[in-house]
Amino acid sequence: MNKNGSALTTEAAAQVNPPLWLLAELTFRCPLQCPYCSNPLDFAQQDQELTTGQWIEVFRQARELGSVQLGFSGGEPLVRQDLGELIGAASQMGFYTNLLTSGIGLSEKKIARFARAGLNHIQLSFQASDETLNTALAESAKAFQQKLAMAHAVKAHGYPIVLNFVLHRHNIDQIDRIIELCLQLEADDVELATCQFYGWAKLNRAGLLPTREQIERAEQVVNRYRTRMKAEGNLTRLLFVTPDYYEEHPKGCMGGWGALFMCVKPDGTALPCHSARQLPVRFPSVREHDLRHIWYHSFGFNRFRGQDWMPEPCRSCDEKEKDFGGCRCQAFLLTGDAANADPVCAKSPHHDKILAAREEAYTTKIRIGELNFRNRSTSQLFAKP
Repeated sequence: MNKNGSALTTEAAAQVNPPLWLLAELTFRCPLQCPYCSNPLDFAQQDQELTTGQWIEVFRQARELGSVQLGFSGGEPLVRQDLGELIGAASQMGFYTNLLTSGIGLSEKKIARFARAGLNHIQLSFQASDETLNTALAESAKAFQQKLAMAHAVKAHGYPIVLNFVLHRHNIDQIDRIIELCLQLEADDVELATCQFYGWAKLNRAGLLPTREQIERAEQVVNRYRTRMKAEGNLTRLLFVTPDYYEEHPKGCMGGWGALFMCVKPDGTALPCHSARQLPVRFPSVREHDLRHIWYHSFGFNRFRGQDWMPEPCRSCDEKEKDFGGCRCQAFLLTGDAANADPVCAKSPHHDKILAAREEAYTTKIRIGELNFRNRSTSQLFAKP
């Protein structure tokens, strides 16, 4: 690959690993209105979803390339009436399949049908540990009780129960109650992931970014629970992910651009990470190209692959093999140029933007009701020129 992201030569393509993990974002539709949703701000303008047959062809091509894990996501994937058929097709191809859902629209009947179709894994998301806060964040009065019922149902059908909580300023201080709820639900895995600021979370960053003190207190709570659970022989795994806004070194985003992961959006756009659509890069569509061409030869997947594109200080940094220059989406959102060093890095000439965001977390007081919630009317406003 050259620094302009042109197609790989046959020899260079042979050095690129296949996309082991495919994320199928089946739809942008969702009954919840979370203010930290990773879907695009103008999602209401993007309603041409791939058909059942088109999705199955995407799965076939991905499996042929070497993909082994397939996630069904959204929006809320349960709004697709063909979800059971898609799960069955992917399972027959040999994929390990994972459903990432809010639980809204799920039922015991559907869980049983998905199990017969070959679904391997279900990850259920919550907004908070109590009904009041969950309702305020999701803008759905019945969501919390539905989630509890489905957590029990997933466990009853023999699935490992994986619970996901997106943490932010308004719920991170109840992390002890969140963990207690997870233990009551006999979760096998718990992902306590602080907001990563893309999409709606970036728009609402001033009202969502926790303070450093909040994060430190939460980390102490998580460590106390880990120690207690280990002593009790509890095998529940707690994963605590902090926002990289409080780091001095960037994360190795997606294991490297175009290295392991491919996301296909509802309209067929293929991306090297689920947030990359916001970049000023032309990404290919499965409606126009097959996945082999997209993965190995498209401009979008080669634009930041490898190291030739890197500017200083990344180019001469001894950490570039670990962090790959950091997150391209974050670089673009904070500096206006996706090729810049991730501002999270203390070596970045734009690190001051991260420091300013930290300061903003201390000085800005925004209540939940003042956040911009993900909904169709708001999305249409953001889509206007």
